[in-house]
Amino acid sequence: MIPPISKLLFRALTRGPYTRRGAVSPDPDGAAELARAVGDRARQKLGRSLAIREVDAGSCNGCELEIHAVNGPVYDLERFGIRFVASPRHADVLLVTGPVTANMVEALQRTHEAVPSPKWVVALGDCARDGGCFAGSYAVLGGVAAVLPVDLHIPGCPPEPTRILSGLLELLERAAKG
Repeated sequence: MIPPISKLLFRALTRGPYTRRGAVSPDPDGAAELARAVGDRARQKLGRSLAIREVDAGSCNGCELEIHAVNGPVYDLERFGIRFVASPRHADVLLVTGPVTANMVEALQRTHEAVPSPKWVVALGDCARDGGCFAGSYAVLGGVAAVLPVDLHIPGCPPEPTRILSGLLELLERAAKG
């Protein structure tokens, strides 16, 4: 039997929300300093915010979960001038996840051509490096380097948000040195 609405409402009001307090620290692993350094370096190199276009070339979506985490409320990249853009025409960095599948080659190449210069290609995750656990499949051509020139590889399966931030900082440091 379903309890009356008044009992359910009373229970909800007296028990409070089912949340854990303090589960996430406000600054995990010093990510704020790391993100601030990436934003500062981008403004020095580009004179503006860093714009990233993410392309899933055939991943299992593990890397995308970490990208959402780094762009979510805990890390909040946008407050440091790092933003994800919908159009490759507005991007500085092409962030590619997953192995390159046969069906994604043309779309990936067109996206790369649409990114204005100077542009950088970052292969995110182990699958983007060499195909990962998908290597050898009839549908997979290999890592991103099999199709595009890669400027930086961020390892991990999937890479943690702080590793993504460190990789972006390394990319901008390399670009500043020439």
